[in-house]
Amino acid sequence: MTLALDSAAQDLLFREARTANTFTDEPVTDEQIQAVYDLVKYAPTSMNQQPLRIVLVRSPEARERLVRHMADGNKQKTAAAPLVAILAADNEFHEELPVQFPHYPQAKDVIFAERPVREKSAHFNGSIQVGYFIIGVRAAGLAAGPMTGFDAEALNKEFFPEGDHSVLAVVNIGKPGPDAWFPRSPRLAYDEVVTTV
Repeated sequence: MTLALDSAAQDLLFREARTANTFTDEPVTDEQIQAVYDLVKYAPTSMNQQPLRIVLVRSPEARERLVRHMADGNKQKTAAAPLVAILAADNEFHEELPVQFPHYPQAKDVIFAERPVREKSAHFNGSIQVGYFIIGVRAAGLAAGPMTGFDAEALNKEFFPEGDHSVLAVVNIGKPGPDAWFPRSPRLAYDEVVTTV
């Protein structure tokens, strides 16, 4: 074997893991999500930026506010999922950099003084963290249903009216329900992706 991770863990995180479209009624606890975050927070980003912000949508009122901005094909499953997380990028992440990147505390003002630079970096590194979050959900024995089918501008206004956050993804979370999976879609082969120079 060329991978250090055992086969069962590889299956749990990648080979057997799928995007879930239905879920059981089993609740997802705050403790489970904290365990997910406490694992994935160690994954790498550029300059240890941590722009990801997570909003757990638990109340019926908040769920209704969210669902109305989802694409039609995502409304029903988002309304029915045990837990939904809105994952956003904090465009003011640089304020925390002196603590997160202490060997170059000036980065906050030298590199990220301009808002467009921050937004680009927050989007890129926040998106990386979205991927880590999904893998963390799988590591907790749960299924994730990540979606980008929503009105991003409306969601930003609805949940982040101060204007400092940008929605990246909405993720349904829970134990997979009946007929949770679409057929596995093809993946590109190694030789189609990897070149050596």
